[in-house]
Amino acid sequence: MREPDWPTARRLAAAGQPLTAQQVPLADADGHVLAQAALALTDLPAFDTSSMDGWAVCGEGPWTVVGEVLAGHAPDVELSSGQCCVIATGAAVPDGTSAIVRRENGELTDGQLTAAHVPGADIRPAGEECRRGEVLAQSGELVGPALIGLLSAAGIDTVAVRPRPRVAIVLFGDELVDSGVAGIGQVRDSLGPQLPGWIKRMGAEVVSVSRAADTLADHVDRIRQAAATADVVMTTGGTAAGPVDHLHTAVAQLEGTFLIDSVAVRPGHPMALAQMADAWLLGLPGNPQSAIVALLSLGAPLIDSLRGRAESPLPTVTLTHDTRAPAHEHRLVASRLAGGEATPVAHLGSAMLRGLAVADGFVVLPPGGAHSSDVVGWLGLP
Repeated sequence: MREPDWPTARRLAAAGQPLTAQQVPLADADGHVLAQAALALTDLPAFDTSSMDGWAVCGEGPWTVVGEVLAGHAPDVELSSGQCCVIATGAAVPDGTSAIVRRENGELTDGQLTAAHVPGADIRPAGEECRRGEVLAQSGELVGPALIGLLSAAGIDTVAVRPRPRVAIVLFGDELVDSGVAGIGQVRDSLGPQLPGWIKRMGAEVVSVSRAADTLADHVDRIRQAAATADVVMTTGGTAAGPVDHLHTAVAQLEGTFLIDSVAVRPGHPMALAQMADAWLLGLPGNPQSAIVALLSLGAPLIDSLRGRAESPLPTVTLTHDTRAPAHEHRLVASRLAGGEATPVAHLGSAMLRGLAVADGFVVLPPGGAHSSDVVGWLGLP
């Protein structure tokens, strides 16, 4: 589609088919997305347990101490009325238990325990947290440390997840230099060093970073090589119609098809998304702030779709200043966020990085802009 509006472009970019699921050990699942629902393999807890150190008691006191139950061991006592046993936190309560008396609430004298009796106190009943077969996490959920802990407690050893999409970066521009201070006519490369960090935070992995000379032949060769090892080829520069902008011709020679060719948004207007035989191609503009806008606008929904994550509605924030946008285009403005209020930063030029370096994300302004106190969309940095 030629120059869709920004919301439409975001929807079109979420077009990737989820990558083939892999079964991985639970400990290796952090940061991955579940490919199928995770079901509990046991009740949690699996048996009635004590939630406190103290005594398991039966009936009204006083109680005679008749044994001890520790965590990790099956009870070897059965309580009758007027009896109790010492019990540890997490231990299985013996048959006959009517309550747990906390250690600090009981008084033990000559083998006799006295305390107030509250039926059912401090007993965690079997299945209180979940029942066997219950869905603990749905397909599409992001796995984090807390979920890993829950699934482990529920008896799960492995889970089916989507692999992290592989991204190959191809940098265009004979003017780019990799070190030192750039000379006249040169530009220090700022995208090559920063893109891997953003991509990693989006849940993908960078498999290569290469440089293509400003010739059509080298563009074709580099893109072909990148596509052979990656799910997404990410290029920088060459998306417009300058004298050495060869991206469109290179994609055509590789029999690719552009789904998006420029977007009605500023900055980042000449961003592009194409589908090739073996990989997606995301064309980022060469100006660094424009490139990051394109990465968040098209790259994030594409990567999420490959990971099996559904697109989420944009959160909203309150704008603190009147901010303009073109009459017929959305505008993304780098901003700081505090208490739900977004304040645009300085240094907002598409070739600038200083504003981006202190921003938390971008406010999404509708065509024409917005006023102070207006509620607008928020696109956070990963």
